[in-house]
Amino acid sequence: MSPPTIQFKFLIFPSLQIMIIQHHSILVRMLLAAVISVAFLNTTTYGDEIDFQRDIQPIFNESCVDCHGPDEQESNFRVDSRVALLKGGDYGDPGIVPGNAASSLLISAVSYEDPDLQMPPDEKLSDEKIALLREWVKQGAVWPGQMEAKVVREKSDHWSFQPVVRPEIPSVATKVNSAATVSSKHAVEPSPIDSFLLNRLHNEGLSYSEPADPRSLIRRVSIVLTGLAPTPEQVESFVSAFGQDADAAYSELVERLLDSPHFGERWAQHWLDVIRWAETNGSESNMYRKNAWIYRDYVIRAFNEDKPYDQFLFEQIAGDTVGQGDATGYLVSGPHVPAATVGQEPTARRQARADRMDEILQTVGASAMGMTIGCARCHNHKFDPISIKDYYSMAAVFQDIEFGSRFPELADTHPRKVRGKELYSQINQLRQRLRSMGPWDEHWIGFKEVRFPETQTQAVRLTFTKNAVRVDELEIFGSQERGRNFALASEGTKIESPEEMAVPRGPLDNINDGEYGTDGWAGKKPEGSDDYPWVTFTFKEARDINRIRMSSNRGDFLETDYLTGLNFVYVDPYIVEVQTEDGQWKQVAGTKHFQSLDKQHPSRTAISKELQQLIELANEEGPKPSFVGRFVKPVTTFVFRRGSPETPGEEVPPAGLSELEGDLGLQSDSPGKQRRKAFAQWLTDPEHPLTARVAVNRFWHHVFGQGIVATTADFGAAGAQPTHPELLDWLAAEFVNPALTHYRGGDTADSSQRDHNDDSPDRTRSAWSMKHMIRLMVMSKAFRQSSLPREEGLDVDAGSALLWRFPPKRVEAEVIRDSILQASGVLDTALGGRSFRIHNVKQKYSQWEIVDNHGPETWRRMIYQERMRRVDDQMFTAFDFPDCGQVQAKRPVSTTPLQALNLLNSDFVIDQSRRIAKRAEKESRGDVAEAVRRCFELLLTREPTSDELDASLDLAKQHDLAMVCRSLINANEFAFLP
Repeated sequence: MSPPTIQFKFLIFPSLQIMIIQHHSILVRMLLAAVISVAFLNTTTYGDEIDFQRDIQPIFNESCVDCHGPDEQESNFRVDSRVALLKGGDYGDPGIVPGNAASSLLISAVSYEDPDLQMPPDEKLSDEKIALLREWVKQGAVWPGQMEAKVVREKSDHWSFQPVVRPEIPSVATKVNSAATVSSKHAVEPSPIDSFLLNRLHNEGLSYSEPADPRSLIRRVSIVLTGLAPTPEQVESFVSAFGQDADAAYSELVERLLDSPHFGERWAQHWLDVIRWAETNGSESNMYRKNAWIYRDYVIRAFNEDKPYDQFLFEQIAGDTVGQGDATGYLVSGPHVPAATVGQEPTARRQARADRMDEILQTVGASAMGMTIGCARCHNHKFDPISIKDYYSMAAVFQDIEFGSRFPELADTHPRKVRGKELYSQINQLRQRLRSMGPWDEHWIGFKEVRFPETQTQAVRLTFTKNAVRVDELEIFGSQERGRNFALASEGTKIESPEEMAVPRGPLDNINDGEYGTDGWAGKKPEGSDDYPWVTFTFKEARDINRIRMSSNRGDFLETDYLTGLNFVYVDPYIVEVQTEDGQWKQVAGTKHFQSLDKQHPSRTAISKELQQLIELANEEGPKPSFVGRFVKPVTTFVFRRGSPETPGEEVPPAGLSELEGDLGLQSDSPGKQRRKAFAQWLTDPEHPLTARVAVNRFWHHVFGQGIVATTADFGAAGAQPTHPELLDWLAAEFVNPALTHYRGGDTADSSQRDHNDDSPDRTRSAWSMKHMIRLMVMSKAFRQSSLPREEGLDVDAGSALLWRFPPKRVEAEVIRDSILQASGVLDTALGGRSFRIHNVKQKYSQWEIVDNHGPETWRRMIYQERMRRVDDQMFTAFDFPDCGQVQAKRPVSTTPLQALNLLNSDFVIDQSRRIAKRAEKESRGDVAEAVRRCFELLLTREPTSDELDASLDLAKQHDLAMVCRSLINANEFAFLP
């Protein structure tokens, strides 16, 4: 009987098989079999079907399930079911993609492909086990008994993601009348807002407080709506009218304040806070963002015009599609690191781009959606139904946005476009007069434009009659296709300049590549030569041309300001020549040519001067390059595993949140405008559950001092619960779809009668009307009640969140400053325009320094002070004026010694106190007691008590009346809403 043989299924080494059969030694056969087995395991392609229970489950049980099973799920990743593997964990990528091992996170992790994600972490699986797992996935990841199970995304049951449903208004008449302490005035037909609030108060055993006195009420509502305290004359007029008909007087006051241009200034500041808008980028260089204030003016205008909120949001995301290009400053309002600071290293540039995209998503998420979108940048959101795919799908929406400047797209009705047309008409009239006197040049925004009679030519030569020159871009235009730059290389234009005139790091190709900035063409006069640097442009064919634009550093000029060494100069002197048909060069313009023409035509100099003045006015008041973002070609977007651009994962299309049906029907190659437009439409859809809720809650926060949801920028699971959920939903529903009749203050029946008898459109009932919502809030009895504490209220609700009284609160830094300027009579109330400076001109990487923060040039409202990141203004930063580095949906309120010191000893307060005292003395005709009374009226909108008057007279006698003013400015009454 022959010895038994061991049977193998050989894929390789057939000669070894023969050797085993021939040997009679069982031991030898076993050794050789072991060698062949190892070779087999290391080289197999696993052509046979993998058996899950035999081959895969033991690997999971032994090496994976302890940390990723039913008892513990690190990173929310599980391996104990096929569906769990398909779903993946917090990092967003699916654990397995059946048939595609390369895209499966499980295979990447066990293969140690990524040094930051290696599983198991203690010891790598054997190559044999990894090969088994890889082949299992390739073969479809067959898991017996679980092949029918599908990944089903569970919908969140969190309140903020549920549809807004208008609730029934509670009936509270009997409950209110039974409250022991309630005023009879509060028992008459409460507004819907009051009905919800009183219903909750009744359940807590509380009621409203007594109505506020008229002096407190006008000060409160004036500051809430306009940020300015009322003047003494306005207070006296209101108190008189209030005594005759309180409801009518108050209603008229509210309408006047809502119509005031200062309303827009006040409420624009609230919006600018939450989006972190500032006029520097906040990085190490903290460069100034030139003309970023154009966006600030858009926001002020939007609030004053009561632009519907859905339109307000749409324009800020896709305003370039509807002639409101200045609105897109919203998308680039956050901080960013400029390219010059990043450098040229590719990984650093990719990371910086990802950081800039994150700033955009933080802005949109916090302000419009009340969501901490940025938490999903590296993994699925820990608390809310926002996946890492959602994050990068939203990033895909904004891939065409880059931080920088552009000429904003403006409709013909836009104020700047209207003003520009007026000025351009006058400019063209002066040009007509100059045409008969020969060529001329004009200085525009960052470039010089040379104008000459229209000439047909195929070549243009510019000679710069100086030893060295730098030109970042040169453009050539005609009168027929006014925006077509014939000089561009993309037009087929060839350029030439002698090699001996070349300067290192200034290649000739830069002069017509369409890019502005420091990387231009540089030319020099060769040593020992009489030839000045020149360059020729040869077109593909003859062109009709009539003007040339050239600049030395238009990029820096358009992007930033207030920096030393910007290296911007007009490229003078020069000669412009065109080539005639016979190949000769003919001069058509030049610096010396202009000087000669000025002598020939005595009126030419005056016309040119007037023309330049109009151009400078047009540069300031007409359309202008502004820091509202620039457009780039969008790229395909991938999920960045753990947030790193160096580990791209799955490709994702532009989309909103999947939890809220955010599929926009777009592809990775969709144009940028189409992406943003579709997203804006999704965001402002009346059925979107977040948009209206977040907006009305923010209005409520700024009216009452705390939102119904206290975390105004976080409506997620980590945020606060609403104190009055039904009221919040009623407000949101009313915001989107106002009821036909509603409470407007005073007697309900009379208000309803006015609604029906008035044929004109009722502006208080417009859909998405911001003023309508704010009006409802300040007209409520809740807003009009006293702020005095009551023991029973403090016992139940010490923070006054239930509004059993109006919660007293400290006013913002801007209110303190603007009210002081108003009291002294020097406040400049001009609306909009360039911000006033308080800082120096600095070097590129140095810090800004405060130069003058209290002189006459600064006597505008504080919203017009240049908003500088990382800069202490040495006065009002102490009052929690935001740095704009982080989302500031709710300003903190601190109490520090610096606040009192600033309001007592700062140059600003000392100067303004003297002015207030001087004003009071003048208006009191030298009567010291009357002057003291006037100081109280100007600063506190009331007269002093007898004790206050005596103490103030003693203080004035010991020091002066200005010291009395400084003391009043330091009073809590000045810094708090009554």
